[in-house]
Amino acid sequence: MRKPNRRSRNKSTLPPAAPPIRPGMIGGRYQPLSQAEMERIHELVLRLLADLGLSQITPSLEARAVAAGCEVDDTGRLRFPRAMVEDVIGRTRRKFTLHGIDPAHDIEIGGRRVHTGTGGAAPTIMDFHSGKYRESTVADLYDIARLVDRMDNIHWYHRSVVARDTETVLDLDINTTYACLSGTSKSIAVSYTDSASVRAVIPMLDAVAGGEGRFRQRPFCTAVCCHVVPPMRFATESCDALEAAVEAGMPILLVAAGQAGATAPAALAGAVAQACAEVLAGLILCNLIDPQCRAIFATWPFVSDLRTGAMSGGSGEQALLSAACAQMAGFYDLPNSVPAGMTDSKLPDMQAGGEKGYTISLAAHAGASMIHESAGMHGSLMGTGFESYVLDNDLLGAILRTVKGVEVNEDTANFDVIRDVVMGEGHYLGHPQTFARMKTDYLYPQIACRRSISDWEDAGARDARDVARDTVRTILADHYPGHIPEEVDRRLRDNFNIVLPRARMGASNGIW
Repeated sequence: MRKPNRRSRNKSTLPPAAPPIRPGMIGGRYQPLSQAEMERIHELVLRLLADLGLSQITPSLEARAVAAGCEVDDTGRLRFPRAMVEDVIGRTRRKFTLHGIDPAHDIEIGGRRVHTGTGGAAPTIMDFHSGKYRESTVADLYDIARLVDRMDNIHWYHRSVVARDTETVLDLDINTTYACLSGTSKSIAVSYTDSASVRAVIPMLDAVAGGEGRFRQRPFCTAVCCHVVPPMRFATESCDALEAAVEAGMPILLVAAGQAGATAPAALAGAVAQACAEVLAGLILCNLIDPQCRAIFATWPFVSDLRTGAMSGGSGEQALLSAACAQMAGFYDLPNSVPAGMTDSKLPDMQAGGEKGYTISLAAHAGASMIHESAGMHGSLMGTGFESYVLDNDLLGAILRTVKGVEVNEDTANFDVIRDVVMGEGHYLGHPQTFARMKTDYLYPQIACRRSISDWEDAGARDARDVARDTVRTILADHYPGHIPEEVDRRLRDNFNIVLPRARMGASNGIW
């Protein structure tokens, strides 16, 4: 019998440092809708826009739309010709870079590249020390941003709580922007209330970018625009914000957030169609303002528990609805966003893990460009908690690993590797391929425990939430990002009503 040549075992051709996951892996293998079903939904979308249209359009946007070929009917509804809708779908941007404040965090949006991040507008947060829910603050926004800044699988920071300690709408939007900018060098996103807020923050964004006009060159702040009030009505103030944001060169997250059974059809297919029509209406308006706009097709229909009418963000129906919306965005080949991970549980418990796991997984495998609300959210978007961002970062890593899939090539399906082991030592533990694939194919959790029961008991029998809390304490005690120079921060404080005390933004504050 020929003795195995041990040198022949070293067949691995992958770079040893290649990570098992990265932002923007390709999804789209899961398809809840058939091609015929997508085409039927698309036909309904076209009919909704052409024959029903949307009401309450703002005068400036109406003028742009009518000049481009839309019409306003006798009831004041703006109707979009089918040819115009299909033309805009055909010529809108298929992909673009969503810039980080630090270019190292730039991500490419579009083409079924999957990314995961935060989102939401929770009015409450579980206090880290007392364990009780309380109103959220500007300091909470900043602290969550600092956590996100250290979480590899949370690719951007869309503000996830409402700063309840601000007095005016303008103060809310300015301080939200400031807290997000200061807490992370990743791309940020803020829901701006109206055009005045958008215009107010542009000098702040320019200052952080390095000078007047610099933000437009690398826009790292996305304007979140709920430009419609479902069903099929424009939201006046948000449309004004949309127009100002596009003119300022900001990326736009075009959100339609109907609730199935309340402000959207209870039938899931109808909810998908209505959301697509509402977002396409916004996309057309954005393209009329700037044909090169960075617009994100954010179909966010939510699910109701029809027994009570309450939102059910962690339901199986929500998982299907978000996945179907992601698939329709793929049908249109548009950069997109869907919501997933919005557990109905009030704690990071088994219910939360299960609901987050299947809702995010289906959205990711359906090929969503951006999955919002995928980290930190509880109580159907009404609450959040610090340790949940750490726990969800672990979960997102595992889900993204499943998106990467099974690699099949000459190295991974290799006869010689199996023959050498079978005819040699009888195990793969010391084989060069095993060492080479250890870091390129396998992802190792930071929080989830894989020790034996006895080792776990000897280490204190701690659950995952306890371990995550240690991580929160460590990060928030020490990690105070310094990507905004002190002189720039002083100018921002001189020119804006910043609520967050400067003394709160350093390790000597004694909070953590």
